Amino acid sequence: MYAVSDSDAYPSERDAVQRLAPQPRSIAETGLSDQLLADLLCKHLHEGGALDMSRLVERLTLPGAVLEEVLGLLRKDGRIEVLGQHNGQALRYGLTERGRNAARAALERSGYVGAAPFPVSTYRSLVKVQTIHHGRVNAERMRSSFSGVVLADDLLDQLGVALNSGRAIMLYGPAGTGKTYISARLARLFSEVIWVPYAIAVNDAVVEIYDPQIHQRLDEDEQSPSLLLSEGVDRRLLCCMRPLAVSGGELSMEQLDIRYDPFSRRYLAPLQLKASNGLFVIDDLGRQRMPPLELFNRWIVPMEEKRDFLNFGGGQQCALPFDMVLVFSTNLNPLELADEAFLRRIGYKLRFNYLRPLEYERLWRQETERLGIAFDAHLLRYVLHDLYEAEGMPLVPCHPRDLLSMALDRQRYAQRSGPLTPDDLQWAWRNYFVQLEFLG
Repeated sequence: MYAVSDSDAYPSERDAVQRLAPQPRSIAETGLSDQLLADLLCKHLHEGGALDMSRLVERLTLPGAVLEEVLGLLRKDGRIEVLGQHNGQALRYGLTERGRNAARAALERSGYVGAAPFPVSTYRSLVKVQTIHHGRVNAERMRSSFSGVVLADDLLDQLGVALNSGRAIMLYGPAGTGKTYISARLARLFSEVIWVPYAIAVNDAVVEIYDPQIHQRLDEDEQSPSLLLSEGVDRRLLCCMRPLAVSGGELSMEQLDIRYDPFSRRYLAPLQLKASNGLFVIDDLGRQRMPPLELFNRWIVPMEEKRDFLNFGGGQQCALPFDMVLVFSTNLNPLELADEAFLRRIGYKLRFNYLRPLEYERLWRQETERLGIAFDAHLLRYVLHDLYEAEGMPLVPCHPRDLLSMALDRQRYAQRSGPLTPDDLQWAWRNYFVQLEFLG
């Protein structure tokens, strides 16, 4: 199953997933009820019209043998009919009047029309088998993944130890010191692939998991439908890279629980469920719509018990494994966001600081190379002494990229070429920072 990335696929995990989720050969082996599958197939025929077996296999991601069993139940109940061949193609199936009424009733109960869902009981086992907390991050992998990144060695080692711990991580420090960039880059440490269901079935509810904005799908060719194929991993699962979900100030409490859309009549998974077996970065902590304490309280039980309780309304809950690297990032004082008792639950609090001059020079050199301009030591000396030191400004990691880019903007506007000048950088400096003397 891990053909995409054999070097990062651990045999015990690969074998465990294959044993856990083989291709089903009957309705019973899907882990789903007869009614759920019959309703879903009727909804597909209602949406797609007359369909042959290959189209049904493609739509429901179930083997032909399973669909034959479902079709048999529907024919016996008078909800479908065989329409015969069309232009020499395979037999097609369509809804009868009884079937159309049944499909409309099913759509009133659930608007989900997609791949057959994966049973929640097996999904819990799948998440545990694919845990991200495998403890395989070491100093060598950290330095390889962060090669070319200007980051202090001691901070890099702190990050590596924190990732192996299985505990939540808080990155804090002044704005512009690289917290968001480093958080997102952590995903490079986890290059092995996992399997993600299109959706899961929780009793009668179908909760959609797969999100192309979060899950990077792989192995498209191996996912192609086959009527006869009964080997391999269950096709209700997609081969993906470990997910990375990043949310900032737009995060709301509603996004952290099961959401039911009354218009489409569909259940949507919360962000942390989509991030299972991956990384979930909450950026700009303290700038969300809800108070920080309310957001922190949402994570107390999942962080301590390693399981999350999701609400379906009407007093119904579902417990699912909480398996991810949870990263909080903020440029506010952590003690202003929560008390020390709660901060102890997070485990690792890593401070990001301003740069030292030699670190700033390394970043400056990297940016000049990236922008295709010659490195000028005299120009850098001017920036450090005549601009930073003169105005008492700290050396912030994002400044070289921004100042050089703005200086080039001015050069292009003036239709000039050649090396940048101190006047170009002084102009960029003046337009980059707020000029307090003009306020008020």
